[in-house]
Amino acid sequence: MTQFLLRLFARLPLRLWHAAGALGGRLAYRYNARYATRLADNLRHSGIAAGASEYQALLRQCAAEIGKGGAEIIPIWLRPYEQTLKLVKDCQGWEHVEAAVGAGKGVLAMTPHLGCFEIVSLYYAARLPMTVLYRPPRQQWLEGIMRAGRGRGKVNLAKTDVKGVRALLTALKKGEAVGILPDQVASKGEGAWASFFGRQAYTPTLVARLHQSTGAVPLLMFGERLPRGQGYRIHIEPLKADLTGSKEHTAAQLNAALEALIRKYPAQYLWSYNRYKRPGGIEPPPEH
Repeated sequence: MTQFLLRLFARLPLRLWHAAGALGGRLAYRYNARYATRLADNLRHSGIAAGASEYQALLRQCAAEIGKGGAEIIPIWLRPYEQTLKLVKDCQGWEHVEAAVGAGKGVLAMTPHLGCFEIVSLYYAARLPMTVLYRPPRQQWLEGIMRAGRGRGKVNLAKTDVKGVRALLTALKKGEAVGILPDQVASKGEGAWASFFGRQAYTPTLVARLHQSTGAVPLLMFGERLPRGQGYRIHIEPLKADLTGSKEHTAAQLNAALEALIRKYPAQYLWSYNRYKRPGGIEPPPEH
């Protein structure tokens, strides 16, 4: 019954979901001290805002956008696939995908915690195959809904384990795409410390390893939320980073490229994400 009701409500206009999400995001910021502190601190330390008034305005926008991100999952996952795809109003940069495919190369589709990353793989997989890494949710009942919502079109879901990494390699060697969150905190032994908005973050090295071993083309992708719930604009652009060399070098290059993209759309970045945590068993970052 619960899923039936959710699927029914999922058909409500996106503008209503975004309005409700924005309100929820602001309320969460007001009443959840731990969440609010992390959001405010991460945004402040980024140095993106030029002054106090700009910072406060951007902080309010960020809280609202994070709320929208939580609310929009329901219409994106639970609407019929064709209706979900209609939420995408524009795609800029698809020619980069075509160039990679035409050259017989795999695609490293990197979708950071920016805008609506859920919509990107669904849009891509309506056209071409994509294997996407995911971490099973802590709530077991949610995994079925997640897999049903994300695993549509030509999407192949792979868990974040050794078997999942093998699935990525297989897909890339076939000239297909893989979807990765490049700004997710890496697991022990799978990352390197590198500066991210002036602070050390344990950064995944998987992207560089896959690029070095397969020659796949790295592309940044994200779904920009359009105002007033109008839908999404997909952005695709080449990753302007050198992914050769040491893991410390490639991690720094990756973070610099992500910073440049986030600075263009700072309100839509997930500043509440605990990007700077130290995974268990990892030595703290070197002092500078």
